[in-house]
Amino acid sequence: MRIDERIGHHYPELGPQEQKAADTLLDHLGDLAVYNAAELSRLSGVSKATMSRLFRRLGFADFNEVKEHTRTLRASGVPVAAHEEGDLAAHLAYELDNLRRTFEQLDAGQLTAATEALASAGQLLLIGFRNSFPLALHLRQQLLQCRGNVAAAPQPGQSIGEELAGYGAGDVVLLLGFRRRPAAFAAVLEAAAAGGSTTVLIGDPSARRFAAKADIWLECPVDSVSAFDSYASAMSLMSVLANGVLAVRAKAGRDRIREATGLFSALGELEE
Repeated sequence: MRIDERIGHHYPELGPQEQKAADTLLDHLGDLAVYNAAELSRLSGVSKATMSRLFRRLGFADFNEVKEHTRTLRASGVPVAAHEEGDLAAHLAYELDNLRRTFEQLDAGQLTAATEALASAGQLLLIGFRNSFPLALHLRQQLLQCRGNVAAAPQPGQSIGEELAGYGAGDVVLLLGFRRRPAAFAAVLEAAAAGGSTTVLIGDPSARRFAAKADIWLECPVDSVSAFDSYASAMSLMSVLANGVLAVRAKAGRDRIREATGLFSALGELEE
């Protein structure tokens, strides 16, 4: 059980001082690493004994165990409130580091294989659950400018089975597997592969355990100093993939862009 759930469960039975200590823990889950137990006690205005008693009530041996628990939560993608939300310099530094890590560790062979597969697929299905779905939508919008038969799933109200049906040899299923995936994620990847489609998997390091099940694996970190994961580097990778597909498709891609641009003008869809 997460620490916030433990606090919520025990909160009604805590004394006033323990509730103050619990409130302080909840306010500082994202930056507990910068405090020791004595500093946290002073911050909450309670005694060290009260703080220690709270830890035990919550099922932790000591403050070090609490800190390790919160680190594990954040690493799994759980939003943990950070107290440095105004530190834009720290946020920028982390974003730049994510971008650097993404492209320094990117396997050139896997990237080339991914762009060629996306460019040549008969049908292309982009699957993104939860926070990965906006990435799938964005990549679809980019790819549709230079090729057809690109779909994003799961669409609202649809099950993944009916979206995946009909994809097989000559098609590509790209799965965006960023953390806090649904429990059925591995089964979806396996079903796509079993159907004969080429499978491309893109995710943060927590998705490495699925990499062997995919034909192509691209890794992209989403760590952040904030409470929420950042997908800036993932969006940058989507741009690289789309550009690579256009380069592979060459004249066919340029012809489709020209046709789409002409339709934009004919339909008056975009401002001049």
